Formats: sequence, C-alpha cells, structure tokens
Amino acid sequence: MAERRVGTVSRGIRCPIIRQGDDLAKIVTNSVLEAAEAEGFELRDRDVISITESVVARSQGNYCTVDDIAADMQAKFGAGTIGVIFPILSRNRFAICLKGIALGAAASGNGKIVLMLSYPSDEVGNELVSIDKIDEAGINPYSDVLDLAKYRELFGYGVHEFTGVDYVAYYSDLIKECGCDVEIVFANRAKTILDYTKNVITCDIHTRARTKRILKEAGAEKVFGLDDIMTQPVNGSGCNERYGLLGSNKATETQVKLFPRECKPLVLAIQAEILEKTGKHVEVMVYGDGAFKDPKGKIWELADPVVSPAFTDGLIGTPNELKLKYLADNDFAHLSGEELKNAISESIKAKDKDLVGKMASEGTTPRQLTDLIGSLCDLTSGSGDKGTPVVLVQGYFDNYTN
Repeated sequence: MAERRVGTVSRGIRCPIIRQGDDLAKIVTNSVLEAAEAEGFELRDRDVISITESVVARSQGNYCTVDDIAADMQAKFGAGTIGVIFPILSRNRFAICLKGIALGAAASGNGKIVLMLSYPSDEVGNELVSIDKIDEAGINPYSDVLDLAKYRELFGYGVHEFTGVDYVAYYSDLIKECGCDVEIVFANRAKTILDYTKNVITCDIHTRARTKRILKEAGAEKVFGLDDIMTQPVNGSGCNERYGLLGSNKATETQVKLFPRECKPLVLAIQAEILEKTGKHVEVMVYGDGAFKDPKGKIWELADPVVSPAFTDGLIGTPNELKLKYLADNDFAHLSGEELKNAISESIKAKDKDLVGKMASEGTTPRQLTDLIGSLCDLTSGSGDKGTPVVLVQGYFDNYTN
C-alpha cells in the first residue's frame, strides 16, 4: 500500500433539509455514501461521522413554546419575585427563554424579576463592559454589587461589539413587555440574589451545579436551573429530561428548539448501517457547540451543556497522542529528513518503551476525544448556510507510522 501523504481530513457533507419525523439514520448514511462516490473518496475503519445536534432535535420534533415555558415556571415558582441570575447575553440562546420566564412570573398578576447579570462579561465571554473601564472606575467585580443607576453612571450605554445590542436595556424591555416588573443588579456572587428574593432560577451553564449548591446552603427556598425547566412535556410539547432549556435555540418568535433527547440509538443505527453497506467500522457522534474561543471577542462558543450528547463507544476517552517534536529535539536531535522520520517510525513500531514513555510524559493536554472532534466539526460546518449538518472526519486516529 502506498504511503499515506495526508493526515486528518474534515469534510462537510451536504444533506437534504431535515424535517420532523425524517429517518435521520438513513439520510445521514446515504448522504455520506453518495458524497464519497461523487467526490471520489472511500470510507475507512475509524472514520468519524458527526451530526449536528440541531438536525437531530429537528427530526425528533423537540420543540416547546414560550407559553410552555411560562406554564412550567408558574408550576415551579408560583407567585412572587423570582431571581434570574447569570444568564448569557444572547438573542438566540437566552432571550426567547427569558420571555417564557417573564410570562410565567407575570401570570401571578404581581410578578417581578430581579435580573442579576455577571460583569464585566457573561459565562461564555460576551462583554458587558471592558475590564479596562472596570479598573478605571476602581470597581472590584468579585465583591462589588451595582444597581442599574450606578452601572449607567459608571459605564453608560455600551453595546455588544458584534451584535450592537445593549443587552441590559434589551433584557429589561423584554421583561416589561411581558407584563412583569424588573430590577437589574450586577454581581458575581450567587448569594447576592438572596438579598432580593429567596426564589431563584440560575441560568449559568457549566457552573450550574456549584451555583445551586451555594444558593441552597445560603438559605434559598426554591432553586432551579435552566436544566430543570422543560424536563417533562407541557401540553404535549417537547422536552429534555437531562438538560431542560440548556442548549436550546430560538426557532421562531414564540418557539424554542430544545437540545436533542436520548440519541444513542441514532449513532448506533448509523454505525450499523455503514458497517452493513461498506464493511467499515466507523464511529458516530452528535455534536453541538465546539469548545473554542474567539481571540478578538473573547467569546467561548460553548453555550451547549456538552459538546456531544451521544457517541459510539470508540470515542470514549482521551487521545493517545505522543510528542514527536520532543524526540526530534532530544533523542534524535542529530538526525534530519528521512533519517529522522525512519528512526522515529521504527521506534514507535518496535514499541521502544523508553522512547515512547518519554513522548507520553511530554504529551498533549488531556482532553476528551468528543470535545476535540466536536470542535473540529463545529468549525467545519459553521453556523450559516453551508448546508453541511454532517461532517466526516478521516485520519483522526492515524499516527506517524500509518
């Protein structure tokens, strides 16, 4: 077999528009095989087929409305003031959920929301105010609590760098439009909200378990997270038993697409169909936001609760990667070109324990395979109109000897 000259390849696979009730396993399998035939490549063992969570949720019909959210909020909180803390700043991700939360609070007739925003930025890096302005004002964001008047006095009416939205005003107006009173607070300590109300919904994503624990230990009476809202159907709606509203996206002005429900059967079905049709054992995963950071805007893309909600067993664990450059700069520093390549390759093939041990000890930062591959797929598929909700990754598990 000829020496392989290409390492990892990521291909966006075009698919038909997915609708509720579609046989997604069949569509994904056929789309990948048709692309391989049309573009002249072949599937190999340990290729990875990844499907974006959005089309999985769509095929499941996993939607709810703002009225469904309102009904669930009303059932959990009843009347009175509700603290809504640590939301991300997003029209697509959170504003539609906030609308349902506010409608639920307003249903009691005397509802009020105390909206507590973290500053200078939200959990995923969206900036309310620059850290330079915080420093200039002599504010300590770890301890200082600001009301709206003080915030405006110090920082004015800033807008988001990319969206041009003043999220403080946007969220405040949205709550009022739902018939609910609102008070805005800026703080980074979860317990601060208990000075205003003992009933709290915490909207952070990756720190939610700690926030809930802190609130309960500090005397909160009712504490829920976004992952506790819409965990069961409301009036025949969709739901997500594990993540609730986390990972949801705006579908229409009144409808939310939830994170997909149990989808392990889907990845196993695709794996089985590919094996039956090609004889190749591929891995399959569903992916959401990748875990990468925009260096200019300082925004983390990871607004989903996990990168991958379901994957086949071959994607469990972390990469078995070795620092080739460590050997090149140390044990084989006197070699170059083909001589260097052959020396390293033969050492790996011969399982030279001393050399492999050195490379492993200088190994890469341990990260989950699904987080790494999911990030690659998210970058490949993008969030626009590429029409490639399926991504085929080849050669990811190759090493220097392949």
